Amino acid sequence: MTKNVINNVAVIGGGLMGSGIAQIAAQAGNNVTIVELNPEVLKRADSGIVNSLQRIAKKLHKDNETEAKNFVEQTRSRIKGSTDTKSAVQDADLVVEAIVEDMKVKHELFKTLDQSAPQKTIFASNTSSLSVTEIASVTNRKDRFGGLHFFNPVPIMKLLEVVRTENTSEETFNAMWNWGKAIGKTCIKCKDTLDLL
Repeated sequence: MTKNVINNVAVIGGGLMGSGIAQIAAQAGNNVTIVELNPEVLKRADSGIVNSLQRIAKKLHKDNETEAKNFVEQTRSRIKGSTDTKSAVQDADLVVEAIVEDMKVKHELFKTLDQSAPQKTIFASNTSSLSVTEIASVTNRKDRFGGLHFFNPVPIMKLLEVVRTENTSEETFNAMWNWGKAIGKTCIKCKDTLDLL
């Protein structure tokens, strides 16, 4: 039995990928905090999510305006924005990083996160090209670190690559896998990419 139940999710990065991940997690009932240093980006993420939810609501509740409106409002009520990385991860069960593909920037971020998030928190990177093992190397929770690689646009694309490093524990992998299924994704198990550049 896994004790890692994921309810509270922090998504680092409010761009297209980050806001898409936040949206589908909130649709599945998670409480989500989008972390972005720039308040303007948070505003854009919010309006992008609302537009996306309205499109989904039209398809789901074609003839029922009230239900469509409720769907948008309820999902949106589970998402908040923050410019304070440290406080945003205080009660996170899972942190998903979706920022620029730059190892140095990711290392700086995860050093901060490692000090701020509780021990139970699982860390995941949405990287598509960098080594997850290398990203995790600056943390003290290599066993609770993996990859969750989503495809763009996140609310529509069904596939989710769940990346396991040599250090990722069975419990962590299962928690990420089960969460991926719970948010409606088709999960496939992937090995970590080692930098080939």
